[in-house]
Amino acid sequence: MLAAAMLAGAGPALSHPAADDRRQRGEAVVRSLNEGQPQPALEALRREFPFLADATERYALGEVWARPGLDARTRQIATVAAFAALGHLPYMKVHAGYALNAGVTEEELKEVVYLTTVHAGFPRAIDAAGALSSLFEERRRAAAPPAP
Repeated sequence: MLAAAMLAGAGPALSHPAADDRRQRGEAVVRSLNEGQPQPALEALRREFPFLADATERYALGEVWARPGLDARTRQIATVAAFAALGHLPYMKVHAGYALNAGVTEEELKEVVYLTTVHAGFPRAIDAAGALSSLFEERRRAAAPPAP
């Protein structure tokens, strides 16, 4: 009975003012990570799975990422390491880009990948190295002046 009463009082998270605050914090986190731009993968997710995009924005970004305990640079280094170790390369690549935006150097990211050999093995580190190389090349091409 206690559980039923608790569930009845929970209500939808979307109508709760705290959810709106978390959404706003999540939006601010995305803007700070992505140099003022929306996050393309999150926006693509929002088109077909708006509830999943909203949950990601409210919880992962607005609740966890918006906490004051770590600066953006440190959070990105930890996130790149975690995704590299887990083998989640598309996410690792996105967060490596955010890490570069936050002032982490290419050499520091390479060290994070090398450290991955200890915790997750050489295959995961080699895969992560390939994803980083791809990111570095994409950013170099984007920064290069147009050919005459």
